[in-house]
Amino acid sequence: MFDTARPVRHQRSHGHAAVGFDAGRLTTLRQQGSAKALLPHVRGVPEVVFLNTSGGLTSGDTLHYGLDLKGGTRAVATTQAAERAYRADAGAAKVQVLHQVGPGGWLDWLPQETILFDRANLARETTVQLASDAGCLLLEAVVLGRAAMGEVVRDLQFSDMRRIERAGKPVFFEPFLLNSNILAKGPRSALLGPARAFATLVLCAPGAEDAVGAARAVLNEPGVEAAASGFDGKCVVRLLAEDGWPLRKQILKLMNALRRGSPPPRVWQT
Repeated sequence: MFDTARPVRHQRSHGHAAVGFDAGRLTTLRQQGSAKALLPHVRGVPEVVFLNTSGGLTSGDTLHYGLDLKGGTRAVATTQAAERAYRADAGAAKVQVLHQVGPGGWLDWLPQETILFDRANLARETTVQLASDAGCLLLEAVVLGRAAMGEVVRDLQFSDMRRIERAGKPVFFEPFLLNSNILAKGPRSALLGPARAFATLVLCAPGAEDAVGAARAVLNEPGVEAAASGFDGKCVVRLLAEDGWPLRKQILKLMNALRRGSPPPRVWQT
């Protein structure tokens, strides 16, 4: 007699990577599970590259990234490649990003795109905690499937919470939800129109609203709809594109404008 078949227990991916700097010197490097942090040899401002060695996210996976910048440290952080959220039939994959920037510090958080595949289920929360005189540039970019492969995303659940706090008080808070009900409204829905790629950049620092002119001056990439606004120490840029490639080119132009000519992270240049 054979035993009654048991339910298949799928292997889940869990990762946690944390990096700390004090006065520009590395103080913490902790890596666990599928999350890793690379420290490329670059001159000047330290650069951190986070990566998920599991190759993508699906039901039950968890991923945590974190930076702690002290002693007036300025740093650039990104991801090695586009993160991928695959079909998830047994609950959400969860990603948590928490960066802390101490007095006099600055962080450019410039992760590469997140690609959402059909039937993906992803819950992500990104928080940047700033000291009263610290600043940051935050990017989130999302692509729905791969146009070159003819992929169409009709069914998904994507929750994305973005938060910037200054001295413990929220100064930018944006809950975003994209699900099958919204996609079912068709290609002309009020949320995305015909776009399948979108991004938000937020420059947050005293006087950041003055950067609106520089941002608007480079919003000229064909195939991208864009707008920039500035208020109360923030410059916010919204982007919509019919594919990920023009979106990426527009983001690179904005990086150059908002980072005053500093080159983008190396992984963005390949």
